[in-house]
Amino acid sequence: MSIIKAGTRANSPKALGIFDFRKCSIISPKQTSDRFPIHGLLRAPLSTKSKASPAHHIEMKRNAPPISKAAPKAKKPRPEVPDYHLTPSIRDESGDIIWPAPKAQIERARNFILDASAKKKTLIIPDKDADGLTSGAILQKTLVLLGLEPHLISAHLLQKGSNIHEESERAAMAAHKPEYVFVLDQGSRKGPPVVGDPHKALIIDHHWALEDDFPEGSDHVTACHSPPVATSSLLTYYICNALHDKVHERCDWLCVMGTHGDLGNTLKWEPPFPDMKATFKTYTKKALNDAVSLINAPRRTAAYDVPAAWAALTAADSPSELLKNRNLLAARAEVNAEVERCTHTAPKFSGDARIAVFRISSAAQVHPVIATRWAGHLQSSKLEVILVANEGYLPGMVNFSCRIPRSARARNPPVNIIEVLKGIAAKAPNPTLRERLGESFARGHKEASGGIVPKAEFEEFMDVLEIGKKPEGGGSPKKAKKESAAKQSNTLMNYFGKQAAS
Repeated sequence: MSIIKAGTRANSPKALGIFDFRKCSIISPKQTSDRFPIHGLLRAPLSTKSKASPAHHIEMKRNAPPISKAAPKAKKPRPEVPDYHLTPSIRDESGDIIWPAPKAQIERARNFILDASAKKKTLIIPDKDADGLTSGAILQKTLVLLGLEPHLISAHLLQKGSNIHEESERAAMAAHKPEYVFVLDQGSRKGPPVVGDPHKALIIDHHWALEDDFPEGSDHVTACHSPPVATSSLLTYYICNALHDKVHERCDWLCVMGTHGDLGNTLKWEPPFPDMKATFKTYTKKALNDAVSLINAPRRTAAYDVPAAWAALTAADSPSELLKNRNLLAARAEVNAEVERCTHTAPKFSGDARIAVFRISSAAQVHPVIATRWAGHLQSSKLEVILVANEGYLPGMVNFSCRIPRSARARNPPVNIIEVLKGIAAKAPNPTLRERLGESFARGHKEASGGIVPKAEFEEFMDVLEIGKKPEGGGSPKKAKKESAAKQSNTLMNYFGKQAAS
């Protein structure tokens, strides 16, 4: 831009000259016409006559580029996660899929149930969540349909933070003097017999386990090696449905509740999963899903009121009855408030950026809920595991839950949380850490694991993760670019200064 001061004639050669910034000189009018199109730039007519003309203040400006709004930054597309039912199945020698469990195991389980229904004193030990409780309710209703009198059926619900291998639990179970014992959805690991007195035990489960990861002397049927892995409630329903023609009409809604409780309410009930269209038409998806949240609520409260959930579920004939239960509604309100209080905790990341750690303190079992929530939101190309640690659930212990973030669910090979956790423990400077973390470390599923470990050992585990340490060369590219721009010395003003000096 060149400004012609007042008092300079507009048609003089000096007025028509343009300052050449490259050479720090005035370009003549002739040179100007050769180099720049100046039509319409000057308000005074171009003339070479010497006739005086009034002084003008003329500004020569380049046309300003049109101001355009920056296009909104395109959202990063969410990774495509294959539908669960499309998980490739394993086939037997005849080409038939092995689902929801090996045929031999399913047949042994059916015979076991039939034997128990023949006037035998039976103990049911269901897990505390919707999947475990509905599994137990399906089995109880089936045994009654098969002729077992209700007074011969007992249920044992574990204490907060406990498992079937604890001596206090074994003593409480033995007090029922059962002849037949059913353990449903409790997870599987080696251990002594379920109770000390003579009995027969069947484990119905879907958590990851090896062939010998079961209590001594027990039989088992497990879905963990038959993808897409069925829930314990679906496996129990599949086993029982063939034993009596009324199991379907009395237990189908329980099967859906338990399955949605573990696999989510977006699951597509397509093969190999059974057709449940009639069930959804009878009860509606909304009622079934609301019932799931209500049944899950009591075990998450600080009071750990699992008996309230079991009583409500076994007394109900439909999910709509659960929606009016005051105890369940109060428990859900309490849990929702606690989740809201804890869910906004900021994450910290491992040194390799693979693990996001959230640390909370709550007497309620909200850590699995928060882990599931963050798994749907937190995204990173390196992130593999969301870990939420609760230091306030059990005295002296840390309860933690792990989930795979949505951004990592389609990776190949798939993320295996159990192996990730074990791999971290194996890197500890002290080789005894894995043993000291205990039997409740890295249990559950490959996609949803966790543990209950002593606080000191958990801190040692965190040290291995190098929480807060930035990976080498892992600084933000945007920040590095800004810093580089701030240090730039080759500016326009510096350039003119150099030209003037020369």
